Amino acid sequence: MILAGGYGTRLGEETRLRPKPMVEIGGEPVLWHLMKYFSHFGHRDFILCCGYLGEAIKEYFLHYRLRRASASFDLARGGEPELFGCTAEDWRVTVSDGGRDALTGSRVRRAGVFTRGEPFFLTYGDGLADVDLDALLRFHRASGALVTLTAARPGGRFGALDLGEDGLVHGFREKAPQDGGWVNGGFMAVEPEFLERLPPGDGCALEREPLEALAREGKLAAYRHEGFWHCMDTQRDRESLEALWRSGNAPWKVWGDEG
Repeated sequence: MILAGGYGTRLGEETRLRPKPMVEIGGEPVLWHLMKYFSHFGHRDFILCCGYLGEAIKEYFLHYRLRRASASFDLARGGEPELFGCTAEDWRVTVSDGGRDALTGSRVRRAGVFTRGEPFFLTYGDGLADVDLDALLRFHRASGALVTLTAARPGGRFGALDLGEDGLVHGFREKAPQDGGWVNGGFMAVEPEFLERLPPGDGCALEREPLEALAREGKLAAYRHEGFWHCMDTQRDRESLEALWRSGNAPWKVWGDEG
């Protein structure tokens, strides 16, 4: 499950006609990069929690195969394309319309009907990393927590997590100084029971009461990731990720050269 409905107001013109996860790195949306990353670990069934300009995401996948193939159009027979040499991935993509102004927790709750009562990964549509998803899942299963988030250390721009030596999250701190504090980097492993804790309506922020309540109860674990993690929050962030991609050394590109 990927949260893909952000406004991305700090990206300026980039997000005037498309949601934040559709901003491109190396000619493909950040969303595509995330999906390629997850599919490398064998996870190919995606639920996209849309909001702002969700129709742009639907259009992208509606024409996904067409953009990656040669095509023949017989206009006399209706114009339906015949595709040649299509290289589309074997993904199953469900686009969940969570509401244009719904907060993150509300969109996750509405998309929960598509999880079929199974555990799932959950992440934000604007953060790239080289998290070992297999190790994260093993850690989550051993923790007994309802949710395990990936803790990253990008610096002091974000609210920080108070982590205990027992691997649990004990609280949240507002914007920390430049002390290398841990932050919620997404890439969460979630048990289906967590969905029952998300209230109806549009005003549920995943990062506030739902996760804070789990922290108080000792049911929120943190997988500490010391490797690469980068959030695309500003135009400068986008340019930094673009430079990494163009260098040929993008840490999140763990798949082969075919895409």
